[in-house]
Amino acid sequence: MDRSSLLQLIQEQQLDPENTGFIGADTFAGLVHSHELPLDPAKLDMLVALAQSNERGQVCYQELVDLISSKRSSSFKRAIASGQRALPRDGLPDEPGLGVYKRFVRYVAYEILPCEVDRRWYFYRHRSCPPPVFMASVTLAQIIVFLCYGARLNKWVLQTYHPEYMKSPLVYHPGHRARAWRFLTYMFMHVGLEQLGFNALLQLMIGVPLEMVHGLLRISLLYLAGVLAGSLTVSITDMRAPVVGGSGGVYALCSAHLANVVMNWAGMRCPYKLLRMVLALVCMSSEVGRAVWLRFSPPVPASGPQPSFMAHLAGAVVGVSMGLTILRSYEERLGDQCGWWVVLLAYGTFLLFAIFWNIFAYDLLGAHVPPPS
Repeated sequence: MDRSSLLQLIQEQQLDPENTGFIGADTFAGLVHSHELPLDPAKLDMLVALAQSNERGQVCYQELVDLISSKRSSSFKRAIASGQRALPRDGLPDEPGLGVYKRFVRYVAYEILPCEVDRRWYFYRHRSCPPPVFMASVTLAQIIVFLCYGARLNKWVLQTYHPEYMKSPLVYHPGHRARAWRFLTYMFMHVGLEQLGFNALLQLMIGVPLEMVHGLLRISLLYLAGVLAGSLTVSITDMRAPVVGGSGGVYALCSAHLANVVMNWAGMRCPYKLLRMVLALVCMSSEVGRAVWLRFSPPVPASGPQPSFMAHLAGAVVGVSMGLTILRSYEERLGDQCGWWVVLLAYGTFLLFAIFWNIFAYDLLGAHVPPPS
């Protein structure tokens, strides 16, 4: 029975004859059993939690609609949180009968979500279609582009030192600011095999699980926001430098996830949290340090400034602000949250400032931009 048929059945049974907006939990449970409605066990548990959170043991009709629709408003989640003591306290199932993919879903739930109710909700309602195609597609495209340029330049490390590298139509270079697509497409180019390997590893290890839980739209928005903020920040703070690599998007994802883990430390069930946190921070800091070294102390003579490291820092800021808001809003409507609009306003203000800066500041300040080749 689909959602519309179930809601029609509720209306026909006159479960709310006085139009109070509430339905008795016992009455609805009787309807479920008498008509053998195929509701997920997790949804039935949450109905109990909703009833427990109400003094009269009733379920709000709109919350029931949200539950059937697999959508949760902020008020709905607060009701779940208030009644979660009524939910079974057992963890997710770990029976030998679970398939490989379902075990992976269980692993993702424990890695990403800090609340047991959210983990159960995700585990029982997760579907393999659509798969997490965004992060996989971006990573594959970056590998293909790198292999093409590596074969063309016959250079696999420090490709930016090759005189033909900066002629690529994908690289962001301050001399080509008018070509707006470069503010995003630079994410497909990389300095060398070491930067590509680092970014690809994090995109697959962190980006894919995040996309599985939070969906393609939210994670692609966060990733691309980090990429765009990275190039725009470089155009403001390091005006002579080009930018390559997907580090802005990668650091947005990683910073958001790490900040979410820290803020929900007690609820996170991922093993070796502290050790993994330290290792992640050391690796990310080392990558930033390597980028700073290449920018100011190139190991070999270069014809122009080397790629800036400011994209890493800009991506981290986007992750801690916009990303943390997204990750803390699992299965909630972002538009219902005041914090989301504050973040969007701040990001929009930054975009407008950066656009005007790129149009007027270079001429007003007399900035000398080296040729791209």
